[in-house]
Amino acid sequence: MHHPQIAQRVFHTPLLAAPTKAAAFIMGLGPRLVGAEVEVVGAEASPEAFRRARASLLDERLEEGMRSGRLGAYRVRDGIAVIPVTGALIHRGGWIGNSSGQTSYEGLAAQIEMAASDGMVRGVALEIDSHGGEVAGCFSLADQIRELREKKPVWAFISDHAFSAAYAIASQATRIVMPRTGGAGSIGVICMHADKSALLEQMGVQVTVISAGAHKADGNPYAPLPESVRADLQAEMEQLRSIFAETVGAGRGAKLTAEAALATEARCLIGADAVEAGLADEIANPREAFEAFADDLYGRRPARPSTSAEGKSLMTDKTNPTPAPNADAPTPAPSADVPTTRAPAATMPAPAAPAATAPVPPAASEDPKARIQAILTSPEAEGREDLAKSFAFNSDIPSAEAIAHLSASPKAGAQQSLSASIDAEATDLDAPAPGASAAEPSMKDRMAARFN
Repeated sequence: MHHPQIAQRVFHTPLLAAPTKAAAFIMGLGPRLVGAEVEVVGAEASPEAFRRARASLLDERLEEGMRSGRLGAYRVRDGIAVIPVTGALIHRGGWIGNSSGQTSYEGLAAQIEMAASDGMVRGVALEIDSHGGEVAGCFSLADQIRELREKKPVWAFISDHAFSAAYAIASQATRIVMPRTGGAGSIGVICMHADKSALLEQMGVQVTVISAGAHKADGNPYAPLPESVRADLQAEMEQLRSIFAETVGAGRGAKLTAEAALATEARCLIGADAVEAGLADEIANPREAFEAFADDLYGRRPARPSTSAEGKSLMTDKTNPTPAPNADAPTPAPSADVPTTRAPAATMPAPAAPAATAPVPPAASEDPKARIQAILTSPEAEGREDLAKSFAFNSDIPSAEAIAHLSASPKAGAQQSLSASIDAEATDLDAPAPGASAAEPSMKDRMAARFN
């Protein structure tokens, strides 16, 4: 058998993979593995199964950066770590991220562990596009993600497939979002047996299997599969499917119990049907849903609506809702840490020195969402929007202190937006702009002067 290191991952081992993907793999690499054409019985390959996996849709710079070696374990946008789960999911891979169409559970586990302890990460986005992979290592990773969401919110963005092992991972997220043409499910286990006896007979080769133990040679490829061995393998698949369903139930709770997961009978559902079955929470464009995640995380204005199976708005996270303003509701009492009224920015005198600033309470005593809102909506933020965003999202200083710094800072004219500056920083900070002279400061220097 050619390429035994690949064949051993496919034949005679349980897989959490969509049947169409398994069929596509065998049709594509089968002749190289066994030296002859392979007939697949019981599954048909789909065109999507042959498509190359993308590293990231939410952050288009991710794939280029990881391939060039410039990036670390993950990219962070708006305090959210973007972790792609793409391609075939395998056990014992030595890399982080997608490599040759494969992503290792160990690499994902390392990324999850780093995100859990990273103080700059407030939430995690799992961008999932995979037809599944191996059983080994999958459920341990699922447990790790479920533990992470107790510390930080985890949203799963399906774009466009989360089947089998990929859905086991997605099901552990706080919330699952998918496009209307995306697919989810395949809560089942598959195992393939390769019978090479007829091929070997044509080649004039006879293989004698010598083993100790009645079941040591069960499922070997040099003889047809006995019914007793088939029954044992079937029982093993059912046992693993029960573990799969229990894992999904632990992650989805009442939205999709273990019993309901088993009742899907490993069906792959699309869009609104997946939401209706409890496999996902909403239908939305992944990019817009990501912005809604950030809005919810920082208590910004309510997210734009999305499309649900019933045509209702589902964009706001029901587990951690952000209440919309209500003109009829009574105004809550102001927090002692967050001033609610201030003089206009034009009349407020700038402090002579930082020492003249009144003492401010520690950030730990201030509600994070109230702190961010106080900074961004203060009159002092007008004309200093980029600096206000930097104080709000990239620091933990109290709102009163941030507002004092804003008041003491000059207003900016037509300046580059913060997001555009981040894009520039991630690409060519030190490269001079076209037509710029060598005497002009670099983008890196200008950024440092503006924010330091």
